[in-house]
Amino acid sequence: MNSVRASSRRPRRVSRPRPVQPERNNAERDEDIPADMVAEESGPGAQNSPYQLRRKSLLPKRTVCPTKNSMEGASTSATENFGHRAKRARVSGKSQDLPAAPAEQYLQEKLPDEVVLKIFSYLLEQDLCQAACVCKRFSELANDPILWKRLYMEVFEYTRPMMHPEPGKFYQINPEEYEQPNPWKESFQQLYKGAHVKPGFAEHFYSNPARYKGRENMLYYDTIEDALGGVQEAHFDGLIFVHSGIYTDEWIYIESPITMIGAASGKVADKVVIENTRDSTFVFMEGSEDAYVGYMTIRFNPDDKSAQHHNAHHCLEITVNCSPNIDHCVIRSTCTVGSAVCVSGQGAGPTIKHCNISDCENVGLYITDHAQGIYEDNEISNNALAGIWVKNHGNPIIRRNHIHHGRDVGVFTFDHGMGYFESCNIHRNRIAGFEVKAYANPTVVRCEIHHGQTGGIYVHEKGRGQFIENKIYANNFAGVWITSNSDPTIRGNAIFNGNQGGVYIFGDGRGLIEGNDIYGNALAGIQIRTNSCPIVRHNKIHDGQHGGIYVHEKGQGVIEENEVYSNTLAGVWVTTGSTPVLRRNRIHSGKQVGVYFYDNGHGVLEDNDIYNHMYSGVQIRTGSNPKIRRNKIWGGQNGGILVYNSGLGFIEDNEIFDNAMAGVWIKTDSNPTLRRNKIHDGRDGGICIFNGGRGLLEENDIFRNAQAGVLISTNSHPVLRKNRIFDGFAAGIEITNHATATLEGNQIFNNRFGGLFLASGVNVTMKDNKIMNNQDAIEKAVSRGQCLYKISSYTSYPMHDFYR
Repeated sequence: MNSVRASSRRPRRVSRPRPVQPERNNAERDEDIPADMVAEESGPGAQNSPYQLRRKSLLPKRTVCPTKNSMEGASTSATENFGHRAKRARVSGKSQDLPAAPAEQYLQEKLPDEVVLKIFSYLLEQDLCQAACVCKRFSELANDPILWKRLYMEVFEYTRPMMHPEPGKFYQINPEEYEQPNPWKESFQQLYKGAHVKPGFAEHFYSNPARYKGRENMLYYDTIEDALGGVQEAHFDGLIFVHSGIYTDEWIYIESPITMIGAASGKVADKVVIENTRDSTFVFMEGSEDAYVGYMTIRFNPDDKSAQHHNAHHCLEITVNCSPNIDHCVIRSTCTVGSAVCVSGQGAGPTIKHCNISDCENVGLYITDHAQGIYEDNEISNNALAGIWVKNHGNPIIRRNHIHHGRDVGVFTFDHGMGYFESCNIHRNRIAGFEVKAYANPTVVRCEIHHGQTGGIYVHEKGRGQFIENKIYANNFAGVWITSNSDPTIRGNAIFNGNQGGVYIFGDGRGLIEGNDIYGNALAGIQIRTNSCPIVRHNKIHDGQHGGIYVHEKGQGVIEENEVYSNTLAGVWVTTGSTPVLRRNRIHSGKQVGVYFYDNGHGVLEDNDIYNHMYSGVQIRTGSNPKIRRNKIWGGQNGGILVYNSGLGFIEDNEIFDNAMAGVWIKTDSNPTLRRNKIHDGRDGGICIFNGGRGLLEENDIFRNAQAGVLISTNSHPVLRKNRIFDGFAAGIEITNHATATLEGNQIFNNRFGGLFLASGVNVTMKDNKIMNNQDAIEKAVSRGQCLYKISSYTSYPMHDFYR
């Protein structure tokens, strides 16, 4: 992609000297005067002139000076009856003392406004300005906007005034909305000193000097090359107007701070076309620091478009140490190599605004080799490769660009490319909206990246970057992809309504995912896999059509202080050898499980609030062995923690309460360790162990549960050691259906239906337990020291089908 200039370029042509304008004589002057403007008293039939008749009948006699009353009654209205217009006062005192000639008086005071305007319409700008100095009435009429609009369009062709308030700044206005009364004249003054490229007009202009007397400050040329040479030789101020037409195969190398602007009616850029078929159309070289090119179409359209027969030419080439302004241009390139706009080299820093860089057969905008520049309000679309490429320490500022419908990626930064991208609209590109690769490190702020045919943002192969406060939505794949040792910062974004996931981190990806609002995605809000280890914190992950956070295939990461809620599946999934750390999150209001460990899912779950799930707060199954510490787990519709199908886990120092079913379920060959937990105020039992469940229950406080503090059933065999089981609304411990248990050092007291209920045939190993002050609400039986009831049959309280 590096720009390669041809080894031998055609030398810049030098324009011909400006023709000498001959002096205008009276005869030529008379020839140029229109027929209806010839003096009434000259030529045959002068006595029958209507103006002569009006003068004879209407002109008053000459007076020495106007009276006070006549000065006060003076009027300039065009609707007054002709012949009754009051005389105007002179400006100076000296003129008031002199008698006014009848012709002068007639022209200044009696001649109707319509006639004066008709006369003024034949004047050029300098004569019109001189006429405005005659009197107040002439000043008002000579500043009529219609006169200046006609004159303005004749010279510049614009159908709306083009304002030029300062160097390098041009913009068109609506005259009706402009604050000044005559924007046409104001624009004329701003643009007056300029050279005009108007093919075929230069010969006419210089062969009729009398016709264009007063326009010595204007130059006319047939070609752009001639104009570039002419304005340099004449020490001109460098303003060139390129008029309507197609200019082909001119060699435009700009080495000075010239200003070149298209001049045409309607949409200017569509009517001024500069095209090259052999070499870069425009080349800006050192010395063009303040050059300006605007309001034109610039095309590179090589005869042979194959890459084998072409060097890497560009439509617009900006080289080292130059910073031109490119404004309101349409830029096209049909070459399959090179780019539409190439900015390369140290010190290359153009300002490109309001341009359309579209339908190119390679890259749209290419910034490389430490180049910089400002690129604002451009439309970049339908390019064969990336809309924007930034590489090799290129560091542009790109604001408010519309980058869409690319046939490749929208923006591609790679090989240490950088850049600041702000408020851009990037959408409907065939690959990712924004791709970062190979140590590139862009900053992307407040952009919209959406409707990508693959993903939104793709960071890979050690890419970096900061993506801050963007809207990333409705992409076909993940909103953000991070992979292969990349480490971006994703902060404060809204990532939503993706057709797959929100943020997808895989293949040893890292990154800081912070403060984002991630919702409404078809798959998990955040997915971490294959040894990836991001930091995920302070995010809201909610209302997903799948789960909230999905960690699998040995995924890792620190997931802390997020709010995960209202997702269709589990709030957090941890599976297949993954070991994340989940800390201080709020995981709630899910439509299934809060945190789900399965298929050897591991990791740490600590200091979280997990509540109000339709299923249990935490599930552990199939070889999973997490550490669950200091969490609050409450409000689950199917229990607090469910350990089943050979699940393990260390469940320590948690508070488990107010669950609709058991605080902890242990079943089907599961063997967790529960230590120092508080399991209380459940709307069913405290801990339920059945279907071959095991486990070590140690130093837990189990109290105020609606059913048994601990239920052990159906061939289960846990070990209960040093627990306190009290204030239950049923039995303290119930053991039934061929279950066994080891009870050591437990305290079982103040339970409403006895301290320990044993079904027939149950074998219990007991040592140093204290079972006291329990009540049987039915039999009112209390014995000293130890309350032990043996019953011949057992009816279990209802259990949800999910746990059968």
